[in-house]
Amino acid sequence: MGTTQQDTVPEPKYWHLKNVLTRALDTEFAVGEILPNERELAARFGVARATLRQALEQLELEGRLQRRRGVGTTVAPPRVGVAVDHAAHDWPGAAGDGWQSVDCESTVPPAAVAQLLGLAEDAGAEVFAVRRTRVTQGQSVAAETLYVPAASVPALTAMSSVDAPSGPARAHIVLGELQRLALEGEDRAVELGSARADDAKELDRLPGAPVLVVTTRYFVDGATAAVSMATYRADTCRLTFGDAGDVQISHPAEPVGQLS
Repeated sequence: MGTTQQDTVPEPKYWHLKNVLTRALDTEFAVGEILPNERELAARFGVARATLRQALEQLELEGRLQRRRGVGTTVAPPRVGVAVDHAAHDWPGAAGDGWQSVDCESTVPPAAVAQLLGLAEDAGAEVFAVRRTRVTQGQSVAAETLYVPAASVPALTAMSSVDAPSGPARAHIVLGELQRLALEGEDRAVELGSARADDAKELDRLPGAPVLVVTTRYFVDGATAAVSMATYRADTCRLTFGDAGDVQISHPAEPVGQLS
């Protein structure tokens, strides 16, 4: 059998180092232990620091390492299973959904969100943006922005006034109005992304750290009534979907998750 072009491609240096580091993590380091600094590691393994960084980034992506502000790089515990399916279709904010409301503001949504909401031709249209965090086993594992057009909650048109509640109270009002709507269904898509500054701060991550982005659309009367963009820590989370099988696989040319 002839040799294929793939067979002749040498293993990248960082990938070989990643495998060497994996063995070291399994035999020499305990969960939570802080790794030596980059200079020491590069000297130990005889590699350039750029190669070392690539290997460390890959191990972080695989959930073996965590970079923590003010601490350094530590050995990560096993990923926590986080369910993102629903036994029954529920609106965000339903009892026991595991999320905590943080804030709510009226804002113009990102272009990609506006398109999902059918607002692409209504430039400058504002929506309610509800910010929430999800805590599992005492740790913040996800940050969410839920975009709700005013048309979905018409009773809240006065919420833009200066006398309206703010913060979590404002978020609870918007979520409460959603519960009044008859939810017909929802769909989700998941993709790998990089943590933006606001999400990174809430999740105690560094900006640019690998994250899992879950985009959910909620349908009422055959139209999209709300869109959720939830950012999960890729280093600590293992998303589970039960038996629903409701995960969409998007072609790279049609990104769904990380929005600017």
